[in-house]
Amino acid sequence: MAYKVTFIPGDGIGPEVAEAAKVCVDATGVKIDWETHKAGEEAIADFGTPLPDALLESIRRNKVALKGPITTPIGKGFRSVNVALRQALDLYACVRPCRLYPGIPSHYDKVDLVIVRENSEDLYAGIEYDDGTSEVKELIDWVKSHGGKSIQSDAAISLKPISASATERVVRFAFEYALKNGRKRVTAVHKANIMKFSDGLFLETAQRVAERYAGKVEFEDRLVDNMCMQLVQRPENYDILVLPNLYGDILSDLAAGLVGGLGVAPGANVGDKAAVFEPVHGSAPKYAGLNKVNPMATILSGALMLRHLGETSAASRLEQAVADVVKEGRDVTYDLKPHKDDPTSVGTKEMAAAIARRLKKG
Repeated sequence: MAYKVTFIPGDGIGPEVAEAAKVCVDATGVKIDWETHKAGEEAIADFGTPLPDALLESIRRNKVALKGPITTPIGKGFRSVNVALRQALDLYACVRPCRLYPGIPSHYDKVDLVIVRENSEDLYAGIEYDDGTSEVKELIDWVKSHGGKSIQSDAAISLKPISASATERVVRFAFEYALKNGRKRVTAVHKANIMKFSDGLFLETAQRVAERYAGKVEFEDRLVDNMCMQLVQRPENYDILVLPNLYGDILSDLAAGLVGGLGVAPGANVGDKAAVFEPVHGSAPKYAGLNKVNPMATILSGALMLRHLGETSAASRLEQAVADVVKEGRDVTYDLKPHKDDPTSVGTKEMAAAIARRLKKG
């Protein structure tokens, strides 16, 4: 019996890398019934919204989706489809493994981290007030009248909600992930020395959850600025990091940089009722249709999806096929070559085909 999976090609380079991942997942032999839906700019033309109801209904029904990147306009237009999708489906845990594969250019010898990012609140909750509006004026007056510091009258304001309930479930998710995947330590990352109430609550809640796993998984905490330095200097000392939304977004890019860049960084957004698997990188519209970009991040996201479905053997075989192709260094895109202008580099489709051949050879 085939698994039903919602397939979202995305836009920009999304359709190319998503199709590459689909080819490789199919090559594992696991039967997938792919249900394709549009999102983003392409969906607006057909449905008048970047996030159609039919897409959400499909994911709720199938409980699993594989998604290509989607463009988020900067400073104008619709808000992030990625954020809206996570909020609509309550995908509260963003999981971003950062593993260094032999053959990928890097300043490091060994990196094997997992970023677990809280997805539902913090500064990404979308609670914002534009400058000059009556709402922001009222908020500024309220803060001043309640003993707070003065805020400039021409300010725009974003609120940073962090709750004990949302923190507890994402920290619990990080510990359960550690147990399930043989990980040794969870590090909570925060700025509780300055933001004593919001980040302070995050830290206090993480400490409380950690007590339940004492003797099973180690626990520690780090300030986010110090954590950035630690990752650059000694990434091998860290295992699973659990963070509020904004810090998690930033540090996942930093960690991706340790292992070769966003082109090799897979991701998953997981809730209690659904999970969406997608690369960390964006849609890079200037490269759309060029058959040039590295599909590895999306292919490895497909491996994460297989593992989530319980197809652990297929997931491991797919990860190993990727590792073999990368280590061999022949059928890889330009960014995985020692020199970016190497004429032997291949395109997106060709790299995916090489990985699929490895899988079919067994």
